[in-house]
Amino acid sequence: MIDDGNDRAMSGGGYVRATGARRSFASFSPLLLFLGLAVLFGIGLTLNPREIPSPLIEKSVPEFRLDPVKGRAAGLASSDLRGEVSLVNVFASWCTACRNEHPLWMRLRSEGSVPLHGLNYKDRPDDAARWLDELGDPYTRTGADLNGRVGIDWGVYGVPETFVVDRHGVIRHKVIGAVTRKTLEEKVLPLVRRLQAE
Repeated sequence: MIDDGNDRAMSGGGYVRATGARRSFASFSPLLLFLGLAVLFGIGLTLNPREIPSPLIEKSVPEFRLDPVKGRAAGLASSDLRGEVSLVNVFASWCTACRNEHPLWMRLRSEGSVPLHGLNYKDRPDDAARWLDELGDPYTRTGADLNGRVGIDWGVYGVPETFVVDRHGVIRHKVIGAVTRKTLEEKVLPLVRRLQAE
């Protein structure tokens, strides 16, 4: 019985020390959690939301075939995106940011440096046709993605988005949001020219 008492005393002392260690860790755990979240939040603030990585970069465009926007002659299909470097712009008449970037597309069309195709996303046919009639149609081909299924396959987060597609039909770059003159001249067109030279 004496030995049992000694065992209990020893294990009791160990219990006291273990409990103290647990209390010490418990008192610091909120601080550690806060510091961890602060680090993650700080990293998040340094990221550019326009540069969300796409799982389709360096992969072939999804297989699809769409009828043209109302009043246009040429629809858009995955087979149209092979043979030459091109841009695919996801747009809609209800998209304010699309209106902001539209003059850049009209200028690009007049320069003729690269084909621009339009993927009309979840738009009413009459609205899309009217929008292009009023603002001008910069697109070589358009595809009317009425239910948004093709946009989902392309990994579209919102409208507008623009993709650079190489001559093999592989997506090489994605711009989220309205393309600015700076983005077009410093990122998109230099990549287009490099791909055209390959």
